[in-house]
Amino acid sequence: MHPRTSALIKAQQAPRERLLAHGPGALRDDELLAVILQAGTRHTSVLELAGRVLTRTNGLIGLMDTTIEELVDIPGIGLAKALQIAAAIEMGRRIVRRPAGKRTQIRCADDAADWVMDRLRYLKKEHFVILHLDTKHCILGEETVSIGSLDASIVHPREIFKSAIKKSASAILCVHNHPSGDPTPSSEDIAVTRRLSEAGKLLGIDVLDHIVVGDGQYVSLKARGLC
Repeated sequence: MHPRTSALIKAQQAPRERLLAHGPGALRDDELLAVILQAGTRHTSVLELAGRVLTRTNGLIGLMDTTIEELVDIPGIGLAKALQIAAAIEMGRRIVRRPAGKRTQIRCADDAADWVMDRLRYLKKEHFVILHLDTKHCILGEETVSIGSLDASIVHPREIFKSAIKKSASAILCVHNHPSGDPTPSSEDIAVTRRLSEAGKLLGIDVLDHIVVGDGQYVSLKARGLC
């Protein structure tokens, strides 16, 4: 066996051996990603490939907001590996937002902000999320309506309330992030909120609030009398 090939095999086995011996908590970020990737390329070990991905995405936080298309553009990351990464990230997101036991109840703006803060505060693009709530304001589910700059033509009441009706939601709560870290509502944020509130009244589905998330802080449009 060629020395280079032998070295690559050993490098690819190392993260898995450390995981087996010491548990996932002992692994660095690049080692955890290497386990997910499973193998490198002919000339690049899986550990080197994982490091390349994290460098390109500015670490795990940046990886959360990286699209499959952007992953495929990284040398050594084909479609299969990009899908593995995307699936692992989505599993983590679902675990975070689905605590075991009973449904989470939204009693105030703090509860809504806590539900999404860690997932939205670091994203590089605006994500507009709708929480579907039952009559006791417990979360039935959530849906990401749009990704990108908030625009009234994108966040259309028809699509938002169509989903809420399917979920038999009694109310919805709107949440979106400001990548700048400043949660101060824009004029577009206010316009979209009022448009959704008016549509909700016609349909009998209350728009409970609109939370704008920044970096560790948030603004409730309801608290400001804008919802």
